[in-house]
Parts: sequence; C-alpha cells; structure tokens
Amino acid sequence: MGDSILELKNLSHSYDGSEISLKNISLTVNKAEKVSILGPSGSGKSTLLRLIAGLEKPYSGTITIQGKVVSDQDHLVAPEKRNVGLVVQNKALFPHLTVEKNIGFGIRKNQEKTKIISDLLSLFKIEHLSNKYPHEISGGEQQRTAIARSMAPGPELLMLDEPFSALDRELKEELYAELNQIFKERQQTIMLVTHDLDEAKVLSDKQINLENS
Repeated sequence: MGDSILELKNLSHSYDGSEISLKNISLTVNKAEKVSILGPSGSGKSTLLRLIAGLEKPYSGTITIQGKVVSDQDHLVAPEKRNVGLVVQNKALFPHLTVEKNIGFGIRKNQEKTKIISDLLSLFKIEHLSNKYPHEISGGEQQRTAIARSMAPGPELLMLDEPFSALDRELKEELYAELNQIFKERQQTIMLVTHDLDEAKVLSDKQINLENS
C-alpha cells in the first residue's frame, strides 16, 4: 500500500435502502496528495466526506485509512478514532469560545497544546485574534480559525466541504495562496469538495468528478 492514506473500494451509500446516493466509488489518496471532488448538486460529494469521517455507514464497500479498515457492512470505527479532520461550509465554530480555545478544543491530552495553538495562530496569521470570539471576527478569519482547529489534532487527512462558498472572490484567492503554502509546509493530505473547477485546480493536484447516479 506504500504511502496510501485513504483507500475506497466499491463504496456505495443509500439513505433509505432504495435511493442510491453513491455507487461503486473506488479511489486512493496518497500522503501529501491534494484531491478535489467535483460534481453537480445531489451527486453525493458531501455524503462521501461524511462516510470517510464515520458520520454515515456505507451500503456496501470498504473505507481504509492508513492501512486499517474503518468502515464496511459489519463495523464502523468511531469518527474520533479515524485521524481525519472535517471543515464544513458553515465553519461550526463554538460561539462561546475564543479563537484560541476553538483551535485547542480537539487537541488530545498527550499533545503539547500550548505550542500547537501558538504555531497554528502564527501559521494562519491570526495571533492578534486569539482572544476574540467568532462573532467579533470576519468571515475569512472565521474560516482560517475553522481550518486551524481541524488541523490542530494533526489529522492524516483533512477534508474540506465547500469551505469558501460564502466568501467573495478576492478573499478566496487570498486564502487559496495562504492555504497552498500551509498545506505544502505541513505535507498535509487534503480532500476538497467543491463545485468550483477553478478552485479545484488551484487547491488540488487531482480532480475527480462525481456524476449523478
């Protein structure tokens, strides 16, 4: 398997046992690879990320992360034991926690929490916002915080579900440049769901198109 981080084999999903939302998806994502999932609305892009994260169970097929089967018809490894991060469209920051505490929320007890938070605040250029609350910062700053929070536990695979759709074009392009640099420095493996082909080309090495079943 070499440096494979994620392997999907014949993965299918159904919400009610009859309507198929994903059908026979097979793909491999290697260490430090950046992959975009494109496709029309209803093609199962977000469902695919939820399956990988362990928030949904496959109808058939297997999901393997770092050589370990985490989903098949018989068992489902809990999301927190998969070593993956997921950033969703609405950012989902905790409103009652500061930027610093949001970033530190998911860090495991045995990790150097203070150093990890400090490094990420610096990396995302948001040190000056560390004591601010989500409602006090801009949309772009909230998205930087959300991505930093997802990277804090050190996931092998970081998944981004339409994370920039609410931002204007100028801000998106600024974030693309920053994130490309960060992901390169960290050798971060990425899976991005987007409907924007230009975004996919800028942020990923490989694009995969999901068609409606």
